[in-house]
Amino acid sequence: MAVVTAPVAAAADAAPTGRPLARYGPALGSATACAGFAALIPTIADYSSIRVAWPWISGLGVELSFLIDGLALIFALLITGIGALVLAYSASYFKGHHKLVRLLVLLVLFELSMLGLVLADNLILMFVFWELTTVTSFLLVGFDHEKADARNKALQALLVTAAGGLALLAGILLIGAVAGTLEASALPAAAAALKADPLYPAILVLVLLGAFTKSAQFPFHFWLPNAMAAPTPVSAYLHSATMVKAGVYLLARLTPALGGTGPWLWTLTIVGGVTAVLASIWALRQTDLKLTLAYTTVMALGTLTMFLGGASAIALAAAVTFLIVHAFYKAALFLAVGILDKKAGSREIDQLGGLARPMWRTWVVVALAALSMAGFPPFLGFIGKELKYEGALAVASEPLLVVTFAVAANAMMVAVAGLVAIKPFLGPRTATAAKAGEPPFAMWLGPAVLATGGLVFGIAPELVGAALVNPTASVMIGDRVAKDFKLWHGVNIPLMLSILTFVLGVVIYLALGRIRRGLAAGEAHGLWAAESGYDGVLAGTKALAAWQTRVIQTGRQTQYFLWTTTVLAALLWAGLAMGGFAVMPRGVEAISLIELTMLALAAFGAVATVVTRSRLLAILALGLLGSAVAAIFVFYGAIDVAMTQLLVETLIVVIVAVALLRLPRLTPAPGLEVRWGHLGVALATGVATALALTAVLGTELDRRITDFFEQASATEAFGRNIVNVILVDFRALDTLGEIAVVVVAALGAVALLTRRREHREASR
Repeated sequence: MAVVTAPVAAAADAAPTGRPLARYGPALGSATACAGFAALIPTIADYSSIRVAWPWISGLGVELSFLIDGLALIFALLITGIGALVLAYSASYFKGHHKLVRLLVLLVLFELSMLGLVLADNLILMFVFWELTTVTSFLLVGFDHEKADARNKALQALLVTAAGGLALLAGILLIGAVAGTLEASALPAAAAALKADPLYPAILVLVLLGAFTKSAQFPFHFWLPNAMAAPTPVSAYLHSATMVKAGVYLLARLTPALGGTGPWLWTLTIVGGVTAVLASIWALRQTDLKLTLAYTTVMALGTLTMFLGGASAIALAAAVTFLIVHAFYKAALFLAVGILDKKAGSREIDQLGGLARPMWRTWVVVALAALSMAGFPPFLGFIGKELKYEGALAVASEPLLVVTFAVAANAMMVAVAGLVAIKPFLGPRTATAAKAGEPPFAMWLGPAVLATGGLVFGIAPELVGAALVNPTASVMIGDRVAKDFKLWHGVNIPLMLSILTFVLGVVIYLALGRIRRGLAAGEAHGLWAAESGYDGVLAGTKALAAWQTRVIQTGRQTQYFLWTTTVLAALLWAGLAMGGFAVMPRGVEAISLIELTMLALAAFGAVATVVTRSRLLAILALGLLGSAVAAIFVFYGAIDVAMTQLLVETLIVVIVAVALLRLPRLTPAPGLEVRWGHLGVALATGVATALALTAVLGTELDRRITDFFEQASATEAFGRNIVNVILVDFRALDTLGEIAVVVVAALGAVALLTRRREHREASR
């Protein structure tokens, strides 16, 4: 863990100095962490894993546990490796910007959050990092917070992913309850029990909601393209290697425990396939290169989800390979689009052209990344595409459906790759080309390394196949996978499908103008209104909040008491109804005369408090009620509680009486002498409370907590007064909070009384 955190944190700490070494410190730290993970490749390639754990929340069975296996390592390498290049790119892209330090710190925090997510073995720990990525990505998307659009898009991403996070937390708790463990490495052993349990459908729905919202699957896909309000380096990092793939990582991690069933297979296949195809269509519609790439990211996430639904080793190996392919070409293209925006002044495809000569180095990078994206040999993208088709054919239940989804999406990606690599650089020179020029080396280095990596690993695929893909697929399939990775597999069906993909892609590229016009017409008629559901829910929530505020938040304390007691009464009666109104206790003792007397005094005090028009008499009657209750506590041996009650009642009577002497006489308005609605709520609450207490007396006393305090009070807290020990030791923070509330209330009362006296003196 020191390899992961120390260099990155130290680099972030050095960034505020502004010197070149400090500005590039985060990149160096991330590269150091990447080198540390790379040193573990031989161990993981041998199908081994590394796990470390420390006690954390022992009472809940939660450990601070981390696991490095094939799946965790491949994500850790992408996060730190691409993170190093993005951080170096950002230091140059934002050179001289007054928010550079803030951006670097946020990127480092985001990187650490993602690392924690993929390395955590305990699901609760993973969820903590999951939410940290949500918060840090919110800050990154809203980096230009002066702009209303950036704030709105950041809030949208936060709401969608946080809602999915809540569903995921519920699913994790159910997994722990059924499997008896929260360690991801131990879940495969409990797979049969999880799938056979009646809670499996609920677990599946909750987990998939968390994954689908995080990885922008249909119908939650709209937030990711909107997150393009973030700066280009942020978009490159989020889309290629980090946050948006967190949902994919979750599905891959839980595949051994939850996968292999019909609902898992069909849900992931259909949702992933539909997402991939629709996103590819929307990518053709865009004119902003950054937005175009954003939709292709949604396409890639849909493809990964679709193949994770398959139960075959080749389908999972295809998903892992495409994960690497996409990370390389997508980060390179995003960073290259940032260069175009910075050096050519635009990223609108219709405003770019003729940049091949003034920006030839950038064109080479874009061409290499686009060829890998399109799946041309000898790039790694070609191998990934061949594996996808081989994996699609291996899906036993619906190979034709998966092949159709894959071919359609890939063909449109060929057209998008041509659009990105050809249109800005060839053709007639536009006005932007006259001012364009090559970027600094630090900006060009990142996309160049990534684009070249797609070529190198395509020529030598065994460098990633045997070392990373096979061990990762083995983690998901639960058995050793030894897929042979090579560039040429001969003439076969996957090759024929690849040729078909290229032909369709070229046809789509040539007809792109007409396709765009058709999509624009459909969009004008609401065909692609993907956010309408989100907007409707958000508008409905705001309307409900406004109505609730008007009805409940009236500023009148009596109204607050009315709503609170109404809800309390409803809950009590609902609980009694669920229990069948079984309220009769066993062995009820006779009530003595003195107890009846105290009850009568309490009842008299309650009635007098309500009917009197004098505030002083009301507070005295309320004190009588409290004293009678304290006496009842004494009768049943609760001396400590009785003393506390008497002290509180005495202080309230004295202090409030002094304050009430300065207030006018109570004079209710005409017609409001008896508030029948309030009376009904009071009676319903009182009767329900009495029945609930009677029902409790009719049940067996669970002494587990009582026995614990009896045994631990003297031995652990060194006190023999159990009530005091509970308040001071076992509930110390709770008691401190209660004291703080009382103190704040007292200070508020003093401030109000003092202000009233000063106001009166000023009037004189």
